[in-house]
Amino acid sequence: MARTAVQVPFYATAFRKDDLAAALEQIGAVAPRYGAKGWVLYQSHDDLYKFLFVVEFERKDDWDRYWYGEEFSSMRAACSSWYQVPLLYAWTDVVGAGSLLAEPLEV
Repeated sequence: MARTAVQVPFYATAFRKDDLAAALEQIGAVAPRYGAKGWVLYQSHDDLYKFLFVVEFERKDDWDRYWYGEEFSSMRAACSSWYQVPLLYAWTDVVGAGSLLAEPLEV
């Protein structure tokens, strides 16, 4: 089965980048319960309010259960003033990957 990932760009509102980052890290940790193979949250160096949340799923149905599930829906509602809307995610194929990391990245 092809590897697929969902990319969700978030742009934090003024003074909320740290709060949004923490909320996205918490919701990312929930993703494996819905069948995610992994997730990563990127924060831009050029624009500290710009985030890219990437979650790897094998099936779109699993992503839909996660995105519309209680946890993610509640997070979006509770944090809706922390980021600009609309949120438009992109379903993508992973066509290449590599890593030198033997264990999860620690920040």
